[in-house]
Parts: sequence; C-alpha cells; structure tokens
Amino acid sequence: MKVRDILRKKGGAVETVRPGETVSALCKRLRNARIGALIVGQDGTHMEGIVSERDVVACIAEHGARATTMKLADIMTTRVTTCSEDDNLSSIARKMTQQRFRHIPVMKGGRLTGVVSIGDIVQNRLEEVELEAGVLRDIALVSH
Repeated sequence: MKVRDILRKKGGAVETVRPGETVSALCKRLRNARIGALIVGQDGTHMEGIVSERDVVACIAEHGARATTMKLADIMTTRVTTCSEDDNLSSIARKMTQQRFRHIPVMKGGRLTGVVSIGDIVQNRLEEVELEAGVLRDIALVSH
C-alpha cells in the first residue's frame, strides 16, 4: 500500500495554521478538530513547519503560563520529515516509530497535498487484515 491510497480514502484536506497564531489559539483548534497536529504555513499549500500536542507540552513545561501567548513560529518544529504519495506505508510507519512522531506531511512538487497520521496507517492495516480474514473465510467455505 502507498500513501496515495490513504489520501484517496481520507482526502487531501489539510488543517493549517499561520505562524503568528498563539499557542492558546492552536490548542482550541486542535481540540475542536480532534486532531494532534497542524501544519504551519501562510497559504495552506507551502509548509513552514508543524506543531503538535507534544510541542505545546514542551512549551508549557519550559515557559509555564506565558506559553499560551507565545507565537507558533517560536515553538513549531521546522525540520519536518515529509513523504510523497508514492511512499510505501510500511516504510512510513517504521520511520514514524523510529523518529517518534505521529504526523507526516505529504508533499508533491514542493506543495502540501495531505497529512498522514499513525492512526491513518493503523486504520488502513486493520481494514487490510479484515479483508484478508474475510477472503480466507470465503475460501474455507468454498473448499468444504
């Protein structure tokens, strides 16, 4: 399976936030969208960084209550690992596990085309396993 297979199912819509937004505003967006990270950028197609719940926790641990008024440009991760639509899901899952991140932006020609989460990969794998089990049951029924 490829990254494009997940994007085909979930779509390429990407939640983004501007670097000048505050940590407080980010937290509200994450809660309301029920997601764990947002891509940081000015226009929704070019990425300047990514900011996750983990970045917020680190900011609060370091700056206390002042963290809520800080700008995302000050806390976002700027060295972001990305992937392409042609990448294999198993290699992406391995990379995410080894480097300990849960969201990977998908890029094509320097433009953001989607985001894949570890949850998307797990869901995809569960669907594959359920399909394989169904096929095996059907084969077993036919052979009896």
